[in-house]
This record gives sequence, structure tokens and C-alpha cells, in this order.
Amino acid sequence: MNINISTKLDDAIDVIKNGGIVITKTDTIYGILANALDKEAIEKIYVIKGREKDKPFIILIPNTKFLKKFKVKENPQAEKILNHKGITVIFDVNDPNNEFEYLHRGTKTLAFRIPDDPEFLGFLNKLDTPIVAPSANPSGLKPAEDINKAIEYFKDKVDLYIDRGKSETNIPSTIVKVENSKIKILRQGSKQINL
Repeated sequence: MNINISTKLDDAIDVIKNGGIVITKTDTIYGILANALDKEAIEKIYVIKGREKDKPFIILIPNTKFLKKFKVKENPQAEKILNHKGITVIFDVNDPNNEFEYLHRGTKTLAFRIPDDPEFLGFLNKLDTPIVAPSANPSGLKPAEDINKAIEYFKDKVDLYIDRGKSETNIPSTIVKVENSKIKILRQGSKQINL
């Protein structure tokens, strides 16, 4: 069994750009990372997680400019919340040709977060590619708190593991959606919303 482990986030850049799968700690918990624009890599994560095919992944981006890539409908209020970092915000997508169906899974919405972790955000800026990062666990099991648990879960199904220590809180992000200028909290997570 060939398992690649590193402690350097930058080692993930080439792996992700080449369609590979990486497990490391994000700004919240350990996640399974892949290029959000690579359909094959996304499908691979669904398979290794055993995740229901109709559940979309959250997309991590370094700044709001990346929203344009995904044909999201303009929503200045939602963008403002997204800029607070660390909060996942759901946007409606204008996708008549289903170009992004592999990401929104028919929901016609996509969730984005700008990570609230300077090191991880710096990595995303260097990568210059939006990524998905669902929790590092097979569906139904507890998210991995550290790299050893992640390896126990996924063994050699992942191209690279990056050890960034233990996930202190192991709480996923707060998810919100802005509808008719009202903020709806869909999941209370690691951040309180005080806007």
C-alpha cells in the first residue's frame, strides 16, 4: 500500500492541478480536497466517501472574484457575508446548460466559503483554483480529527495526505443563505453570525 504523507500544504498544489485527491485540515476540519472544476475528481470523492449523489459539496475560494466562474446570480448581500471569511454562503446559479450540474447536483445552488485561516487562504491563492473540501470521513462516520484517522478511513484511495496537526474543534462551518434580503442559518457551525 502506497501512502504519501507531507506536512507542507504547497505539496498539494500540483496534485490538485493534475486531478488528484488530497486530504488535509482546512479552516475548520480535515477535508478531502479536489479541483472544483475537474468533474472526474469530484466524482471520485463521491465514490470514496460513499456520499449520496444528490448532496453537493461546499466550494472553497480565495476571494469573491471566483464566483464569476460558476455563473452565480449576483447577490451583494450574500457576497458581503462571504467576505467575512469562515462562513459558507449558498448562492443561486444560472446554469441553463447544466454545465455545473456535477457540482450543484440538480439543486441549482452552490455553497462557497473563503477560509478563515491565513495559511490555508495563502495556499488557495497560490493554487488559484477553486476546490471542494467535504469532511474527511466515509458517509455516516465521524470526521477525521487527525491525519492518522483519515489514513485509517481512506488508506491508498487518496493521492496525498498533509498533516496539519489535530483538528481542535472538529466543527464544520456555519451555512447561510440570503433570501429576499433575509439571512437564513441552515447549519450553525464554527462561527456565530453577527452582521
